[in-house]
Amino acid sequence: MDFRLPEEIVALQRTVREFCEAEVKPRAREWDEKEIFPRETVAKLGELGLLGMTVPEEYGGVGLGALGIATVVEEIARYDGSLALTVASHNGLCTNHIRWFGNEEQKRRWLPKLASGEVLGAWALTEPGSGSDAAGMQTTAVRKGDRWVLNGAKMWITQGTVGGIYVVLASTNREKRQKGITAFLVEPGTKGFSTVPIKGKLGMRASDTAELVFEDCEIPDENRIGEVDQGFIDTLKILDRGRITIGALAVGLGRGALEEALAYAKERRAFGQPIADFQAIRFMLADMATELDAARLLVQRAALLCDAGRKFTAEASMAKLFASEVATRACNKAVQIHGGYGYTREFPVERYLRDAKLCEIGEGTSEIQRVVISREILR
Repeated sequence: MDFRLPEEIVALQRTVREFCEAEVKPRAREWDEKEIFPRETVAKLGELGLLGMTVPEEYGGVGLGALGIATVVEEIARYDGSLALTVASHNGLCTNHIRWFGNEEQKRRWLPKLASGEVLGAWALTEPGSGSDAAGMQTTAVRKGDRWVLNGAKMWITQGTVGGIYVVLASTNREKRQKGITAFLVEPGTKGFSTVPIKGKLGMRASDTAELVFEDCEIPDENRIGEVDQGFIDTLKILDRGRITIGALAVGLGRGALEEALAYAKERRAFGQPIADFQAIRFMLADMATELDAARLLVQRAALLCDAGRKFTAEASMAKLFASEVATRACNKAVQIHGGYGYTREFPVERYLRDAKLCEIGEGTSEIQRVVISREILR
């Protein structure tokens, strides 16, 4: 078994690392503190092709597989979790939903713009009272001739105020619960559609997050994606692959914390020697490195299964579950190694810890991952 990444992915990884060293590392702290969405940097990512990673070349993308995307997201997350989340959600949620389930007209209209970064994509499933329980969805879409009328609200939507196109899930048949949900494309400026920015988050503060509100919002039937009542079935396929990417994001955050802790432990001195010479510190670093390597291998296994066209539902959930919890542990240890300095914003490890927590919540909580894994292994 060859554990080396393909050379083309290694080259892309190197390009992303050089970009992040120059463009992201010097600014990430300010973005976080001021809750700034880095529009210019995101636009540059579009120029590099990193906003069209999942889009086939015929629509202006680069057509990367899951392994390549996971590698890129990990590399960005090592420097800034918020920016990595922007890239992951744009590629994996909105863009993939259109790519896989949109008709040809929808693909031709939106995929080239999404791939270039001309527009950013947002994907809206979660609601104020409905997260893991999709059957509790309250947003409705009622057919009115050749149009649909949307009413309701969505919560915690990434790219919520900066999106150029939104994929919105709504209930079209309450009696069928999650089997009665349909997806729609909603454009900014549509009458009855508004967004409310969400500020003051614990972490991922440079990622744009918003509540979406629909008040008698009329959408033409041509903006429906896929078959009526099939939206949640399509969504499950989106989430499976997205969990690989969130696992990679978590690994990147943990890796960033480990690298910062290693550098600090070699430099910081106590009792006449670097603290890296103390067994207590060495054991923390050893645990961090071991668990992060294991998490990366789980992410890569799920990605390779995905790229091979094989079933990967359980493996994606395992990767996401383990990587997210490992990242939180690694970031917590990094803060501990930094001591009092780790509790300040002078060093980035506190930001990594705040950012990492989201990975245990977004795209299916750790508890939901355990539900998925147990269901799969008990089949």
